[in-house]
Amino acid sequence: MLYFTFEMAEEILLIAGVVIAVLMIFRMYICGERCKSKTKLHGKTVIVTGSNTGIGRATAVDLARRGARVILACRNQVCGETAVALVQRESGSKNVVFMQLDLARVYMQGTTEDGLGLMFGVNHIGHFLLTNLLLDKLKECAPSRIVTVSSYLHNFGNLDFDILRTHKEFGVGESPASLFWIYSHSKLCNVLFTHELAKKLQGTNVTCYSLHPGAINSDLYRNMNKMTRRLLKPIAALFFKDVEAGAQTTLHCAVQEGIESLSGRYFSNCAVQKVKAKAQDDAVAKKLWEVSETLCGLS
Repeated sequence: MLYFTFEMAEEILLIAGVVIAVLMIFRMYICGERCKSKTKLHGKTVIVTGSNTGIGRATAVDLARRGARVILACRNQVCGETAVALVQRESGSKNVVFMQLDLARVYMQGTTEDGLGLMFGVNHIGHFLLTNLLLDKLKECAPSRIVTVSSYLHNFGNLDFDILRTHKEFGVGESPASLFWIYSHSKLCNVLFTHELAKKLQGTNVTCYSLHPGAINSDLYRNMNKMTRRLLKPIAALFFKDVEAGAQTTLHCAVQEGIESLSGRYFSNCAVQKVKAKAQDDAVAKKLWEVSETLCGLS
């Protein structure tokens, strides 16, 4: 038989309170810094790719609240139009529209629709082409910004142009380990693309930034079995950012005043970060740009 005294109950409540306080502080640390800018965007147009879900949609909601005309650029029309309704409702703005955009469809044809590896094609080439097609308009409407969501995993990437020439992808294989490396290579492309783009934009009043959004609890386990999803859900809820927190560095790069001199740099947790030498290698960045132009039919 168990007996609880008043003193024991007080101790249990005290311990519970301390645990809750520690968890709240830990969650604040995990969620990181928030975009502090109050900038309004009336008269500005913003295109957000991948905006039907996750941090893309959270970013679109915030920008719409700031008064921007927001274009949700998504592959699937049904999902995109559903997202428009959600963003309009959450932001209170009706100035949100859908634009059908499949970033996997670029110039080359092959065994797949674009002839390229999916990671390289979607994560880099599609955005490379879209950016280049919009450059004249961005310069015309300056000041303008180009924000590319990369990842901390770019640190594990390396670009082997011989492999790209042979396989139309920076890597081969379909194992989880192989996909990890291929994804990391594509994220390094994002950082190098931004590095080179900043040089080409000097004197135009158009600036560009790449960033790591953090580990996000967004569609994390949609392709996993039911049991794995149940096991991971509480872990992800504690250790990963929610989508609103995950959008903060993107928003910082998009609207924060006074960061124009940091064009081409890499951000995380709403602050500029140092990168490894390979992520600011002028020769590799230039070669990636030239290869990308060829693959897109721009040269």
